[in-house]
Amino acid sequence: MSARPYILAETTWKTVQENAYQVVVLPWGATEAHNYHLPYATDNYQSDYVAAEAARKAWEQGAKVVVLPCVPFGVNTGQLDITLDINMSPSTQLALLRDVVQVLARQGIPKLVILNGHGGNDFRQILRELQAEFPTVFLSTLNWFKAADRNRYFSAPGDHADELETSVMQHIAPELVRPLAEAGDGASKEFRVAALRQGWAWAQREWSKVSADTGVGNPAAATAEKGQAFLEAVTTNIGQFLVELAAADPQDLYE
Repeated sequence: MSARPYILAETTWKTVQENAYQVVVLPWGATEAHNYHLPYATDNYQSDYVAAEAARKAWEQGAKVVVLPCVPFGVNTGQLDITLDINMSPSTQLALLRDVVQVLARQGIPKLVILNGHGGNDFRQILRELQAEFPTVFLSTLNWFKAADRNRYFSAPGDHADELETSVMQHIAPELVRPLAEAGDGASKEFRVAALRQGWAWAQREWSKVSADTGVGNPAAATAEKGQAFLEAVTTNIGQFLVELAAADPQDLYE
């Protein structure tokens, strides 16, 4: 397989010199348990795949985008008692991102997109702080799993090792997915407090009290075909976003 010029890890200094990259994409995942049937690196596999495929579609339309290596640790403060769920605190994320953005600002690369694959990560406030500090770099973030309507592809609700994530992994890395007969049913408890349960008030979930198998959502109906169809929609939408962003003038974004 030849090196892809939009994947930095595969790219040489010669290729970088030949391309004036307009958008840098930083996939960001997590290392955490995903029920009994998915690997700890599920979020990283997914983020890497989506970033690369979206970048490919954007590159083929002429957009100069480049994907950085995935950050494999996310905010897991609600899972500190689950063995080897690796927590990266938001303050650490801020420090890491500051270093990355500082490099882009120094080198004149104008735009950064954080492609997030983990529900515990929320980069919006971090980017507010960094945007004020580095006004020459346009900063944005997206959750790849929200880039298409899940209800068109999946019937079972959930948000962790559920039908969606399982289907996606069955397509991306089927060799790492255990038989669904081994999976827990992803049953989860809800908050007793009404406002928290309804979602207009927020507190983090204490995962071991919410789910016995670490899943939230039943994966039983998952198929690789569903995962492929959802990923096609997601990467098409994100790819188009990258095309538009690469062409956009950060000083003229509003109409």
